[in-house]
Amino acid sequence: QVQLVESGGGLVQAGDSLRLSCAASGRTFSTYRMGWFRQAPGKEREFVATITWSRGSTRYADSVKGRFTISRDNAKNTVYLQMNTLKPEDTAVYYCAADNSPLFSTAYFAYDYWGQGTQVTVSS
Repeated sequence: QVQLVESGGGLVQAGDSLRLSCAASGRTFSTYRMGWFRQAPGKEREFVATITWSRGSTRYADSVKGRFTISRDNAKNTVYLQMNTLKPEDTAVYYCAADNSPLFSTAYFAYDYWGQGTQVTVSS
């Protein structure tokens, strides 16, 4: 069992930046990948970024490439999402996810553990 606790969401202006954090606890020894998804009102859950725990290899959705950066701190069992040049279309609830597989996946159903989500709202 893995527990995920998210923080860092808020209300910002277009062009501003935020950093989301996700702290993992529990049986994290077998967690090999973590990712971020988002869901806007009336929309399906959307892949944002993912990272492998051991090597730190990353993948990004086309809509956030060059603006968002996913990273991890192995000592703290924490994954981050640095979001720069935010746009109104980035407005959504952002969810942290984890899985025991070492392989990449952009599909939400491939992840077994989820945080409760944190709201990101970008105005203008």
